[in-house]
Amino acid sequence: MLPDLLRPGVRVVIAGTIAAWDRAARSHYYDSPGNKFYVLLHESGLVPQLLAPDEDERVLDFGVGLTDMVRVRESEPGEPPVFDRVGFERKLRRAAPQAVAFVSKTAANSYARNAGQRQVRDFGAPSWSVGRIPAFVLPGPSGANNGMPLPLRIALWRDLGDFLDTLG
Repeated sequence: MLPDLLRPGVRVVIAGTIAAWDRAARSHYYDSPGNKFYVLLHESGLVPQLLAPDEDERVLDFGVGLTDMVRVRESEPGEPPVFDRVGFERKLRRAAPQAVAFVSKTAANSYARNAGQRQVRDFGAPSWSVGRIPAFVLPGPSGANNGMPLPLRIALWRDLGDFLDTLG
């Protein structure tokens, strides 16, 4: 499992899931081929320079934290994964960000399902929060989401910056 990149007072925590068991074997966040995470992070204006996956710790310098919800156990085929929601919420309370941004609808719905909240259908702010921390849903950066044009994904990630500005 990758270590959390969190510190108290970050502006936003970007959260994914460790839904694939092999992901924990990777050395850096979002380092798989075809993943556009660092391009989206930079082009959206959330960080002022393009970072490489092996520079993932530098996101903290720009007020961005990274974490994942962690699976509690493997699920039966066709069953939704169960995540450590309590541990995830505890991490967020300690970091006290202005918002938590889920890195895909899949990640947001994984949280929602485990927290008894409504599933999301759209990008942006859902009807629920994580504890008292406002939530936001981003389009996924992975190569599996390359069917969505990159300019559209960038625009939706820029919406996160606008959302953060409204929070103060």
